Amino acid sequence: MAAPPGGAGIVWQTPANPPEAHDYVIRNGRRYVRPYYFEFISHVKNRWAGKTIVDLFTDEFKGRSREYYVRAVKCGRLQVDGQIVHTDYIVKSSQKISHFLHRHEPPVLAGDITILQNEVDVVTICKPASVPVHPCGQYRKNTVVGILQAEYGLTPLFLHRLDRLVSGLLIFAKNADRAECFRQQIEAGLLQKEYVAKVVGVFPDGEQTVDANVNFNAREGRSTVEVSDGSGKEPNGKQALTRFQRICTNGTHSIVLCKPVTGRTHQIRVHLKHTGYPIANDELYLLGNFCPRSTKGTSASTAITPLDPDNSAADHGSKDAETDEGFDIDPMCTNCPNLAPVGYDGDEEGLWLHCVRYTGPDWSYECPYPDWAILDSVSTKKMKT
Repeated sequence: MAAPPGGAGIVWQTPANPPEAHDYVIRNGRRYVRPYYFEFISHVKNRWAGKTIVDLFTDEFKGRSREYYVRAVKCGRLQVDGQIVHTDYIVKSSQKISHFLHRHEPPVLAGDITILQNEVDVVTICKPASVPVHPCGQYRKNTVVGILQAEYGLTPLFLHRLDRLVSGLLIFAKNADRAECFRQQIEAGLLQKEYVAKVVGVFPDGEQTVDANVNFNAREGRSTVEVSDGSGKEPNGKQALTRFQRICTNGTHSIVLCKPVTGRTHQIRVHLKHTGYPIANDELYLLGNFCPRSTKGTSASTAITPLDPDNSAADHGSKDAETDEGFDIDPMCTNCPNLAPVGYDGDEEGLWLHCVRYTGPDWSYECPYPDWAILDSVSTKKMKT
């Protein structure tokens, strides 16, 4: 078996390596992860078989150029079944492919992950916006699970999830039995969830119910509402029901209590858009020309532009304050010398949607309201504390 490239000085990590407290750097309100060497492992799918290793990675993993993958094969950073291969090597189904690279994780907002209750078999926390719950995509250490393990030693945890941009209450089971209990209660429809949202305009008083199918388009990363047009044809999407109640308003914005009965992707966000009162900083679903999520007009959903590895790092930014954090600059890395991957927006804000309460048959957990839920010159009903 070929040795991983890079010499004795490089320690290659895998998902088995737990995050540690010193992995994180806090700067300008953002939490960064020090770049680290990582072995990505994948197995050849049937539809990949018969391609050269370079063609496979060029077609399926478009974040880097073909020229990068040619160099990665030649220097042993792309291996098949633990062996260095040539660039014209034809891959076969189920073979193990290792991609050794210098991993840069995207930054997240640096808000504290506050432990609310730490019980024998359950821990609840208040999740900051912009932090994914569990490893996904380019995030591994910069996740709620990773940070809890690094800072509090909490592992393993069995969890439910919140979208990355959403903040608020998360409930973790500490053992499989408690996790199974939660699962059964969810499947039986015994859990009630409550969120608060800050929406545009004066939301109507009284309970408003939206019963409209939600259809999620994975390619676009957004959902649409589909209702019957009276023709007898059933709408597409999944059945979705949300109940809304205005908490307070200042005439410009309203704080709305949201009770999703079902749990579809982006259900609250798209149902609020359907009512004509979208979340006030939700660029994905805003109607009209409302203010962008940040003062610079940046968005959490801004497309990532891959860096051409043929150009030197100096062409994409000089060595500034981000290079003083004690990590090695890797000559093959398409993101060095910066802490964050190229293309990630440093001005991203959290969505004004926050989970405040989960209630089960014999339990209830709550989370404090966020600062943005306090409106200036509030009128009508006041918010419960």
